[in-house]
Amino acid sequence: MKKLLFAMLLAAFTLPASAQKLMDIYKSGTVRLIPDPEYARDNNWDKVFKTYYDTIYKTPMGNRKSLILQPDGSVVVNHQYRNFYSRFSPLGKFEKEFGVENHKGAQFKNINNIWGIINDNTFFTEPDNMGNMLCFDFNGSYIKTMKLNYMTQQIIPLTKNKFAVVGWAIQKTRFHEFVSIVDYVTNQEKVIWEHYTERYEELEHHKLFNYEYKFKKQGSFSFSTMPYSRETGMSLPPKIASVGNKLVVGIPPTGEIRIYDFEGHLISTDKITWAANYITVKEQKEIQQKAIDKYKNLKTTHFGELGVTPDEYKLAMETIIKEMESDMNKISDPIPIPTFSTIIKDSDGNLLFFEFPKEGNANKFNVWVYENKGKFVCQSSFVCDDYNLEINPNKLVFHKGYLYGLQLLKNTPGVPLRLVRFKVMAK
Repeated sequence: MKKLLFAMLLAAFTLPASAQKLMDIYKSGTVRLIPDPEYARDNNWDKVFKTYYDTIYKTPMGNRKSLILQPDGSVVVNHQYRNFYSRFSPLGKFEKEFGVENHKGAQFKNINNIWGIINDNTFFTEPDNMGNMLCFDFNGSYIKTMKLNYMTQQIIPLTKNKFAVVGWAIQKTRFHEFVSIVDYVTNQEKVIWEHYTERYEELEHHKLFNYEYKFKKQGSFSFSTMPYSRETGMSLPPKIASVGNKLVVGIPPTGEIRIYDFEGHLISTDKITWAANYITVKEQKEIQQKAIDKYKNLKTTHFGELGVTPDEYKLAMETIIKEMESDMNKISDPIPIPTFSTIIKDSDGNLLFFEFPKEGNANKFNVWVYENKGKFVCQSSFVCDDYNLEINPNKLVFHKGYLYGLQLLKNTPGVPLRLVRFKVMAK
């Protein structure tokens, strides 16, 4: 009896994340991501992710990967600019690389990233430059090609053979960005939201629509406020996610949240009120000063490995610090920022709206939790000691209470990229 009681108590204290309500963890205030040491433990990452060292025109491309979770917990990893994918078992063990074969058994020479799964049995890819979106089964056998006559930012599957798409197109005098619902069977679509931007309007009119940080130096608050890209007309398009039988469309620059049914009918609208929409001059200067202090305290004796002499190293550091101090002296105005950067759906049906981080390399991400009943419930923060987190729905995916990620392990030799399963724990 005592042994049984002890076992019950032990089970209670070691309750896995998958058996807890994620909302209760979020409400604790800080969410710590703990890597599961048993998951994917025997993989040779230098071999499995050898494409991490890929370059194009001497530009690193190896971290341009994303993952897809299959219904049974298996993982497929995309390799940018490659014609194959990597498959991992539900326990994270590398199984094989595979491509896509046409009806004649020949492999496609060019395939884009898998963007999702429709009907729980069919992969669909990112459309190519001509708008062709491949659909194939879990064995890599080709099924069909869908056609979208525009460029896409995001596609998610809905029920009843439908997709939701964030698209954009360049017109003669303006950019057109929109959200539509596409039928998988007929390829017909319905536009449910749209926005037009004049191609050559004054930049100041669009600061909220296209804000991007540009960290020129590690941890520094050097930035640019590129109001819009003349190539695409936007840099912060709508973000979409499905909750139950509803489609949620979030507009980062304005904080508007629009709820639709899967037929494209608008159900309700809401407005984000919790987000500060600017970074003050004081906050900017504090961040910049921390970066300056960090560079001033950098010491090294490994001049040979750096390929410089001590005098060259000293001159380089003095030049960097001088430039950073000059950047700080130029900070004079608050900077407008969007209300959120991305949306990740958890496995309980809640939506996590992540704020823009104000400081580079802080590895702490504030998130507001939108429950599946349709309201914001609490604010939380995601932190991780072992990995440099990249918050992106293509890099972090929930499945049965766990968070699966393609993330960079800190302080490790060789390839740092890992397929990792995090336990989501209250701090």
